[in-house]
Amino acid sequence: MLSKLSSQRRRDIGSTAAVLVLLALVLPLALDAFRLNLVGKYLAFAFVAIGVVLTWGYGGVLSLGQGMFFGLGGYMMAMFLKLEASAPELPDFMVWSSVEQLPTWWQPFHSLGWTVAGILVVPAVLAYVFSYAIFKRRVSGVYFAIVTLSLALTLTVVVIGQQGDTGGANGITDFRTLLGLDIASDDAKRTIYFAEVLAIALVMALSLVIVRSRFGKILIAIRDREDRVRFSGYNTAHMKAFVFAVAAVLSSIGGAFYSLQVGLIAPGVIGVVASVEMVIYAAVGGRLSIPGAVIGALLIGFLKSYLSETFPEGWLYFLGAVFILVVWAIPDGLAGLGGKLLRGRAAEAAP
Repeated sequence: MLSKLSSQRRRDIGSTAAVLVLLALVLPLALDAFRLNLVGKYLAFAFVAIGVVLTWGYGGVLSLGQGMFFGLGGYMMAMFLKLEASAPELPDFMVWSSVEQLPTWWQPFHSLGWTVAGILVVPAVLAYVFSYAIFKRRVSGVYFAIVTLSLALTLTVVVIGQQGDTGGANGITDFRTLLGLDIASDDAKRTIYFAEVLAIALVMALSLVIVRSRFGKILIAIRDREDRVRFSGYNTAHMKAFVFAVAAVLSSIGGAFYSLQVGLIAPGVIGVVASVEMVIYAAVGGRLSIPGAVIGALLIGFLKSYLSETFPEGWLYFLGAVFILVVWAIPDGLAGLGGKLLRGRAAEAAP
């Protein structure tokens, strides 16, 4: 058993190191500034995919509304950037909507410190309070997924309807500086990219610590037989709510990097389609693999860009077909398929 755990830990470390080498060395050397910026955009969704691995793969909690938290982080970062770009005037979309005074809840976003605090704290609090209330009533499985899906749809409608406060269907756009530095230049985008790679490295390390810890083992037990864990004296609602809150924070961080990389945030990243795509990233990479989640986000992000340009009317069908194929043929994703191939080769090489 110890040797099995040790080999699994070595595989985790090896695959994580390989992903980081790809992100930090290979891609920056191989790609121009435009393509590297696209990778940075895809990498923003990797934060969400890692959170999905924690909640769905290890905790058995499938959320179809992670776009809510991704959007929260993205909008909070965009609000700070927009206020900086508009100072001392109101943001342009507020002027167009005849808003005469900056809304009170916008005021903290004059400060980068408060913005970062909001990106980390607000999604965690909202996710924990909401999910604990649901899990306390022992609502789980497909019912929880439907609730989160409904919330994502509701939030999209609210954001679009509040034109004067959120930019409506167009979202928040037209910002170019961060603390006075031009974030639209190629050098700035490379700097943001490497900051994003550093952040994803820390998130991957933290996630591996979580899943290999005692808490991670209890989380797996909750996924497989929650009733037995509950009878053993554990507060399963609290533990599931905690990991859901962690996933919400990761999604929010991804949303903040998305705003920096893309230069805008719109309701489309909050809605149903975007939230389901985020689950597909984790499913393709492997819902039990932290490094696989990153690879899945990069791969599906690239395919999405390529297919939406080549087949603008049919790429969503392809995305759905990929999800069905993965669930049916390789339920453990690319990481699981790679693990089987490695074990097969090791068995053939053994005397």
